[in-house]
Amino acid sequence: MIAPGKTIGVLGGGQLGRMLAQAAQTLGYRVHVYEPQIHCPAGAVANHEVNASYQDAEALLDFARGVDVVTYEFENIPAAALAVIAPLVPLHPSAEVLHTTQNRQREKAWLKANGFPHVAYAEALDGDIAPAVAQVGLPCVVKTADFGYDGKGQMKLSTQADLEQAVAIFRGRRCVVEAWCEFSCELSVIVARSTNGETRAFPVSENIHTHHILDFSIVPARVSTAVAAAAEALAARIAEKIDVVGLLAVELFLTTADELVVNELAPRPHNSGHWSLDGGETSQFEQHVRAVCGLPLGAVAVREPTVMVNILGDAWKWADGKVVGAPRWAAILAAPRAKLHLYGKAEPRPGRKMGHFTVRAADVATALAQAQALKAQL
Repeated sequence: MIAPGKTIGVLGGGQLGRMLAQAAQTLGYRVHVYEPQIHCPAGAVANHEVNASYQDAEALLDFARGVDVVTYEFENIPAAALAVIAPLVPLHPSAEVLHTTQNRQREKAWLKANGFPHVAYAEALDGDIAPAVAQVGLPCVVKTADFGYDGKGQMKLSTQADLEQAVAIFRGRRCVVEAWCEFSCELSVIVARSTNGETRAFPVSENIHTHHILDFSIVPARVSTAVAAAAEALAARIAEKIDVVGLLAVELFLTTADELVVNELAPRPHNSGHWSLDGGETSQFEQHVRAVCGLPLGAVAVREPTVMVNILGDAWKWADGKVVGAPRWAAILAAPRAKLHLYGKAEPRPGRKMGHFTVRAADVATALAQAQALKAQL
């Protein structure tokens, strides 16, 4: 066990690192953040911030020597950086878990090899997507194997004209081509697994996306008890099989045939888990700290039905491509059951996650209606 009072190192300085640092400090840990970009959200609240490249081996070595355990808040960390750190200090989740989940082709292959339900797909690893599209058929979704999140690096194809356009866009890039999945809703389950193998799954979140970016997360999800139990059990099996230590977010489709299909995995705190900061017995960030430090895992029950709403840079007032006014924060702050969380990012941009808010109520329908009304007032 890495007891409170020790130092946790976090690779990545975004909002997930910021909220992770805040949770760790509440438990009595010190937090060091490693982030190439200066003035990062996590660095603003950390006990120590290192701004250096992931290719800077000396900086990575120095960082590792100053902490007792290392974790990360996003997947796009070069394997070479982890290879520098891993011999010196415990690294959770492991480099092997990150290697599998940071690449869509490897992730799909892992799901297939281990018998987990997944979207049918074909590989296009030679830079030519046409044969893979022919294999899965239209409609389908083309996704780059690397560096994809919030809809980046992907395109839905429905017609031959779409295919011709996509061939040019994705030429020379390693991709996977997924058959289109007809789903009734999108779900996610965040599973915590400790260094001693203790595993707990948070309740299922129902996720509504707009322009490929998470808009609303609804907990408990509006699905049957049987579907919720099956989703939590599936996510726990995946976490154990991949041998994760920390958090694993399992994104799922519930098909129109009422079957669960795995979409993607993320070995870190997840946007769809932000509801837990205000609506859960334990937040996902505290749970991640508990898991990577070998502490007993916290309770995962929902304190009260909760809806989380992302706040994007679009919420600012814009004119001629420039910000001319801030959102109406008073609308949220005046709501007695709402909580505002801003990430300390200096520059709003359309599509950029600037914060979120949560709304709690006696039932899901009321929480969702109030959340939608507050979002409209921003």
